Amino acid sequence: MEIKAVIVEDELPARETLELYLAKYCPEVNIIATADNVNKALEILRHHSPDLVFLDVELPYGNAFDLLEQVGAIYFETVFITAYEQYAMKALNSDAVHYILKPVEIDELIKAVDKVKRIYEEKNALEHLEIKHIKDYSANQNKKFIFPHLYGFDLIELNKIVLCKADDNYTEFSFLDGNKLLISRTLKKVEEQLSEYGFFRVHKKYLINLNHIKSYRKGKAGSLIMVDNSEVLISPNRKTPLMLMLE
Repeated sequence: MEIKAVIVEDELPARETLELYLAKYCPEVNIIATADNVNKALEILRHHSPDLVFLDVELPYGNAFDLLEQVGAIYFETVFITAYEQYAMKALNSDAVHYILKPVEIDELIKAVDKVKRIYEEKNALEHLEIKHIKDYSANQNKKFIFPHLYGFDLIELNKIVLCKADDNYTEFSFLDGNKLLISRTLKKVEEQLSEYGFFRVHKKYLINLNHIKSYRKGKAGSLIMVDNSEVLISPNRKTPLMLMLE
């Protein structure tokens, strides 16, 4: 498989060495662009769709973490390459696939690329599962959920709920008619009440009604478009169980 990659490195010799190593030892990696500062890298990442970014930490006009923050939703895998070992923990906490210290060792580079290959092979296998037969949870969704308020409570049928979104110690419900309702209950508590009725936690912030998925969009872990046209991100660790439920 081909892996489209971008190199973000401000030192020309280091950039050229990395390109040579990749061409010789990792021929499946196709370098589609390079950048030598944060601003140029941001422009490239906004106009291209790389699978992988080799990212130096210290850069002109900022650093790697500034860049990732400005990109927003990360749709690519990241391999950090730097001379500064103290960045290792922060890099790994940024969901980096691998961390390589300079000077780059060929074995470490091959190991990093192999990790990325495995990630995309798993993703491709999941994305080729056709969402043909969403399990029918509607039989259980004629039940009603209690929504407390100052004057008592309302009872609303579960099949009218599109999704639930965490808001600190509150949960915001979105309904088919476009209305929203905030209740004083954590999403974890709501999940405990609704998980057996066709609701699934796809992200730490989102619990969705499986009956109201409209489509799936590819990405680092992908996202779901719901029937109300809202877009919900999928956490990487929730993608496999979700796809298996939808297959």
